Amino acid sequence: MSKSSIALSNLRAVVIVIVLAFHASLAYLASTPAASSAFDQAPYTWQAFPIVDAQRWLGLDLFCAWQDVSLMSLMFLLSGLFVAGSLLRKGSGTYVSDRLWRIGLPFLLAIVFLSPLSYYTAYLVRTADPSLAGFWKQWISLPSWPSGPQWFLWQLLAANALGASLYAVAPGFVVRLGRLAAWAGERPLRFFALLTAASALAYVPLALAFSPWSWSALGPFSLQLSRPAHYLVYFFAGCALGCHGVDRGVLAYDGPLARNWLAWLAAALASFMVWAGFTSMTMPSWSNAAIIAQLAASLAFPVACAAGGLFMLSLCLRFAASLRLWILDSLSANAYSMYLVHYVFVVWLQYALLDSGLFAFTKAAIVFTGALTMSWAISATFRFTTVPHVLAAKRAISSAA
Repeated sequence: MSKSSIALSNLRAVVIVIVLAFHASLAYLASTPAASSAFDQAPYTWQAFPIVDAQRWLGLDLFCAWQDVSLMSLMFLLSGLFVAGSLLRKGSGTYVSDRLWRIGLPFLLAIVFLSPLSYYTAYLVRTADPSLAGFWKQWISLPSWPSGPQWFLWQLLAANALGASLYAVAPGFVVRLGRLAAWAGERPLRFFALLTAASALAYVPLALAFSPWSWSALGPFSLQLSRPAHYLVYFFAGCALGCHGVDRGVLAYDGPLARNWLAWLAAALASFMVWAGFTSMTMPSWSNAAIIAQLAASLAFPVACAAGGLFMLSLCLRFAASLRLWILDSLSANAYSMYLVHYVFVVWLQYALLDSGLFAFTKAAIVFTGALTMSWAISATFRFTTVPHVLAAKRAISSAA
């Protein structure tokens, strides 16, 4: 592996750890709304906060807010890095077929089995006389099928399908993306400006129309109304960087982005504080806030998002390009499976700690440690015992087809 590839692999490990820490903290945020009185009544806030603990700490709010600004966008960017290479090797049809196996099938299995298992805890704390039969009756009567963190998978699959469609219609778009990345990638400030401008065009109109926080769902396909186009911008930004090469431009381990990681840290902190300040002016009701505050908060988000994501990239490129540790390699290799299964452990551990008198940070640390350990162990076991058989079955089906 090249040094930049090692850094990106280690970044993948860091990202999955942050995702688990983020979800482990949600029950203990000072800003978490009070638990709704019923499981089967709107607005179904338990989909975001299945467990609401009496112990709260503002420090966890700051951590989760920073991650909410840039973490998911960074995940879409990282997911796009190797799309162009895969399309060139496989072609659109084979690529989409592989994505259906890799993303579509796990999404289907997760929403059918893991989502009800996770959200059963939300039913337990909101129902006086809970039962499996009662839960299932209320579950299937919901206006949508809650998918939890798996919303990321179907949107990622849709982004991959869009990329494959563009390649099928206009194969030259890969070359043009590479040229754009070559032009912007050699100067991180230019890339930052281009990324910020594109995401602002994609995000600001939707945020003003729907608010930054509103969600909608059709069946199991849920999305945050302000962000689908924004996430596409980051996905195709990742595609462009991958076209240019993972060892060049923005992604060079010894490039200007990596060398100036301290400046990007300062930019990430400053832009986050600006976003947080403007956003606080729109709380608690976005619709009742002044339009100037809404516009300022909406414009601050793309800046904070890009700065935070580029800081994470610069940090790993600077310090993790030569770092080969088995723990990071294992976390990186099992990151996808851990993402699929971790939420079950998170919410059940939060439920188990409800009646304890521990401080909020202590509870979050216990939930994080337990969920990390158990999801990592299950993912590693699955990887070594089941994946080879799944791949063999996939090859047999493909050969027969």
